[in-house]
Amino acid sequence: MAFHTACLDAGFSDVPDHNDPNATGVGPIPLNNPNGIRWSTALGYLNPARHRLNLTIRPNCTVQRLLFEGTRCVGAEVESGGERFTVQGNEVILSAGAIGSPHILMLSGIGPAEHLQGLGIRVVHDLPGVGQNLRDHPMIFVSWSVKPGYQQDPFAPHIQLMLRWTAEGSPFWNDLLMFMSSFASEPPERGGDWLVSTGIRVHPVLNLAMSAGELRLQSTDPSVQPLLDYRYLEDEFDRRRMREMVRLAVKLFEHPAFDDIVAGRNEPTDAELATDEALDTFIMREIMTGQHSSGTCKMGPASDPLAVVDQYDKVHGIQGLRVVDASIMSDCIRANTNVTTMMIGERVADFIKQGK
Repeated sequence: MAFHTACLDAGFSDVPDHNDPNATGVGPIPLNNPNGIRWSTALGYLNPARHRLNLTIRPNCTVQRLLFEGTRCVGAEVESGGERFTVQGNEVILSAGAIGSPHILMLSGIGPAEHLQGLGIRVVHDLPGVGQNLRDHPMIFVSWSVKPGYQQDPFAPHIQLMLRWTAEGSPFWNDLLMFMSSFASEPPERGGDWLVSTGIRVHPVLNLAMSAGELRLQSTDPSVQPLLDYRYLEDEFDRRRMREMVRLAVKLFEHPAFDDIVAGRNEPTDAELATDEALDTFIMREIMTGQHSSGTCKMGPASDPLAVVDQYDKVHGIQGLRVVDASIMSDCIRANTNVTTMMIGERVADFIKQGK
């Protein structure tokens, strides 16, 4: 409760329910994990439908490319267990996510023509927006060591509270977010073990970042991952907001409520906090993905040069093909993308039933 107390004393509102559309301030995080189990699309949608005779679920498959007759999508080439086969249909729905969907589209000849031709891929349709507008929630860690005797359980829920607020001078409401984590470990890329505590930390997260990146092919081999260039914090406004979050985190942990918990700050150091330039260096070194990639097949009118799908998620210039996942978002929403992506699927299902 130390974090909650510090936020209230700093002037933030108490928020009993962050699902309230008008909620801003500090409060418990809503989670879709009844009885400790995250309610996934597999549990919520596939399991109740597995018995249907008109449904085939084929696991362990990798889509190699989509198949076309002219500009009509008629199926996909798939590999499974060393076997290659084709699946066909009157309509193909691509739901491979904000990384997988543009990857498959470009391997299939839909995307920026010059890029595809440079790799020897036959262009089915020149669609420059495929792989562009790569959005995310840039995130960073601010951490502290804890005093001897402070009890920590690596198997208990680490994150239960969050703070949402609007950056100073920002035109975007609730564009800043901070998670409180009661258990911190060294990041895996530094050889860390998630069961070994290094203290506690907060996760400042930037919503509605101005900077956007791109996804490009590195190979025509579907097993080779595409290049992801997020271009985090290229915009000065993004850097300013990240600095605001880091400095607020440091200030909150100076509250007396943490006196019996915190032994000292691990990162950033006082030297890294001394100037904007030094703090920017720390942030750019430590910035990481919020794992909410989106926007790489954005929705928009055909007049938008970066639009990939229309209002019904149909791919511009192609018949019989829709993209239905987080890639169609024009920007990364100010929340976890999980439930919004489910809503996109439900909405498109209604479109299909209505013949749109």
